[in-house]
Amino acid sequence: MKIFDDVFHWEGYGGKFNLAAGRCRLRIFDLSKDEGSTVAQLKPIIAVVSDLPGDRPSAMKKVSVRACISHVATTIVRRFKIDHHRMILLEYYPRQTYGQNAEKVIPEKFEVVDLQWHGDKALFPNWRSLQPPLLDTVKSLITAAP
Repeated sequence: MKIFDDVFHWEGYGGKFNLAAGRCRLRIFDLSKDEGSTVAQLKPIIAVVSDLPGDRPSAMKKVSVRACISHVATTIVRRFKIDHHRMILLEYYPRQTYGQNAEKVIPEKFEVVDLQWHGDKALFPNWRSLQPPLLDTVKSLITAAP
């Protein structure tokens, strides 16, 4: 069940300078609330973050999700009151084409972000590719109609 799908803003550091503040698309799913599910999940909360189209990190106020993923994860857990032990955090990069006739393709990519938690703060991110069968589940979740 989708519990959030919108633009997500996170606060930065440095007081009024608000360094490393940003925004992304955030989708949060809770697999424990699916009516047809018969299998209990150890980590039923899936948070999928992705950069917004057109948001290129060119100025100090625009940063990529990847650059601030620890802060983003900490903010998601705090704001939505999620137990980080029960959450899987994913970065999603949609398929892109480029070239004169869009003949070159960068395939879509789903990466799991493994974090070390110290108290209520996420630190030391490590990325790995999302593998089936969870990959198939996530693809169906993000393509399903709202």
